[in-house]
Amino acid sequence: MQEPTPEMVQSWKETYNTFRPGLKPNRKPIQDVIAYLKENYPVIERNEESLLQVVIDNVILNEYSAQKISTGKNPLPQVFQIENTGTGKHLYENQDDVFKGCDIIVGFELESGYFMVEGSSQLWGELFVYRGLDEEDLNNYYLVAEYVSCVQQSGIPGI
Repeated sequence: MQEPTPEMVQSWKETYNTFRPGLKPNRKPIQDVIAYLKENYPVIERNEESLLQVVIDNVILNEYSAQKISTGKNPLPQVFQIENTGTGKHLYENQDDVFKGCDIIVGFELESGYFMVEGSSQLWGELFVYRGLDEEDLNNYYLVAEYVSCVQQSGIPGI
């Protein structure tokens, strides 16, 4: 990760201004995203406390994600590993250099609808496009720009 440059921010805002007017809320429930993952890739559930805690921390330490947890609710993490067989093999074969040799781990937080992917930017983009954006997300120029970029890269209809 790198700190955003003024040029990056300007680019995100330009993308936002271009595409935001045509976008409508289309965010799916996180259970649908989990079902999509399971239907399209061979997965095994991982229950190690350390992995579950990473998902929780990524939500509660991020103000934007944390606010999506209803008052009185606790984070509910779920973690999967993509197996390097069948359709999962394609993800491993196309890992970014920085991820080569790493397992592909997907974490979900069920209360906020947050998800994360370690080991595959391709899978992250695919799930991000599939999940979509809610009304609040559509007011965030970075998320809109990232969504547009992922849609354009994936060829999946979304904008």
